[in-house]
Amino acid sequence: MNEIVYFAQRGASRVTPKIMKNLLHRLPLLKAEFTQIHAPKFPHLVDQLEFLADVVEDFAEGAYQEIPYTAAAASAFAIIHTHRLLDIIPDFVTQISFEDDSAVVRTVLMLYEKDFEKYAQVQHLNWKKITLKP
Repeated sequence: MNEIVYFAQRGASRVTPKIMKNLLHRLPLLKAEFTQIHAPKFPHLVDQLEFLADVVEDFAEGAYQEIPYTAAAASAFAIIHTHRLLDIIPDFVTQISFEDDSAVVRTVLMLYEKDFEKYAQVQHLNWKKITLKP
């Protein structure tokens, strides 16, 4: 687990405000793509990605300012990582293609759990449903 934590933290540390802004412009398209993810082994992945996308949107637009930049950057990194076709496990490797994506998303959710749980409460979202283990 330490390696994936390091990977997520390192990736998040490279998310600049410019990258965040570019991602914000692409989020409507990416959110539409989330619905196309077919990952039966990871049934909560789509909901978790949508949650992280909402965090990025609300942070970038100033709608919710209680999220630290590091948590928003980690959210952005998880979204970007998931949408890369060639990542730790390429998405064309059908049986296990979403294992790395799910690991990165879950790691980000755990690293910033207190911040995200508070955000979920303010947004009237069920945090337990978002983080439920499959």
